[in-house]
Amino acid sequence: MIENRGGAGGNIGSEAVYVSAPDGYTLLASVPAALTTNIFLYKKLNFDPAKFEPVAVLGTFPNTLLVKNDFPAKTVKEFIAYVKANPGKVNYASQGIGTTSHLTAELYNALAGTKMVHVPYRGTAPALNDIVAGHVDLIFMQLSSALKLHEGKRARILAVTTDKRIPALKDMPTMIEAGVPNFVSDTWNAISAPPGTPAAIVAKLNKAINDAMNDPEVEKRFAELQIIKVGGSPADMRKLIQDDTKNWGEVIKRAGIKAQ
Repeated sequence: MIENRGGAGGNIGSEAVYVSAPDGYTLLASVPAALTTNIFLYKKLNFDPAKFEPVAVLGTFPNTLLVKNDFPAKTVKEFIAYVKANPGKVNYASQGIGTTSHLTAELYNALAGTKMVHVPYRGTAPALNDIVAGHVDLIFMQLSSALKLHEGKRARILAVTTDKRIPALKDMPTMIEAGVPNFVSDTWNAISAPPGTPAAIVAKLNKAINDAMNDPEVEKRFAELQIIKVGGSPADMRKLIQDDTKNWGEVIKRAGIKAQ
């Protein structure tokens, strides 16, 4: 059974799993925030993210630089030059304060030495609606959502934020190729277990997940959704959480970001 418990950046659902019996029957399916960045954004969490037992990362979602159709820059190199030449005049949308789209834009500001203005929205749909309408200049958005707008000529992808080019956009450069070193941003979905879940149970769950993701039908579905399959061990997931917590924590502190 799947039970959706949204709210507070994933904290409500995470807390519910945190206090559940560590028997392998109640698990947390989440994006990174509750496990990595919320500890920097919220004054108080009713759980300790570090105490969850990592099970497996399901997949990563590549991000893109998506601009409105009439944005003056037609290439990512032109974009970089334009933003640098117009400090405080370019605005960017996000799905909300502390979301990946927000943090990615602030990472760009830090790495490129630029100043863009943040326009936070309540979720993906209203942010993309205003990109299409031309009310806001750009957004760093997951490929699965951005690609539909790009192919439909309702907005334009200028670059991907992965460390290498992706099959769905073979001719689209990475931000690193365009001249922004170390600019990598994606998001992921993973399975965690309550604190204290026995290692044997975690190992059993991990094997079941990896076996499922190697099924041809699952691989086909991942490809359709523009998700890059990951899998791997609980130790792999723990390292990813630690690395993301450190890297995005630095972005949050530098930009002075706080949840509302």
